[in-house]
Amino acid sequence: MNIEDIDKPLNKDDETAQTKNGFLALVSKLVFEEKLPVRFMYKTVPAHLNDTGWRMFTGYETPEFLEDEVTNLLPVDLSKMTGLDPSLTELVEYNAGTVWERTPGSEGWERVYDFKIPADQVDVDITNDVDDFKH
Repeated sequence: MNIEDIDKPLNKDDETAQTKNGFLALVSKLVFEEKLPVRFMYKTVPAHLNDTGWRMFTGYETPEFLEDEVTNLLPVDLSKMTGLDPSLTELVEYNAGTVWERTPGSEGWERVYDFKIPADQVDVDITNDVDDFKH
């Protein structure tokens, strides 16, 4: 791939070519408790073997709501989500790094290119000091 092509979208065959593992998506509990449709979703690198990497939201989540991921994001079988909303079926075939949204009143899903997918912050200390390894 040339450096000039880095920001160009890949064709669909390239964007759905990753190995598919896992069967769970993390879904906002507002989808179920408030009966709201998924209107924003992205795929990150899966966190564990059963995780697809998909994160699905209604668009009504507040920053405070999103901070409590354990309480407010539910692990849901991806086939259940595509059964509830068949428009998700084709989208969930895409690779990590893909973001989709549909605005209220729009015809369908639109690809988003300017959203930075959140990543877990990991603190790592690198040292050559042997004494730092003694406890």
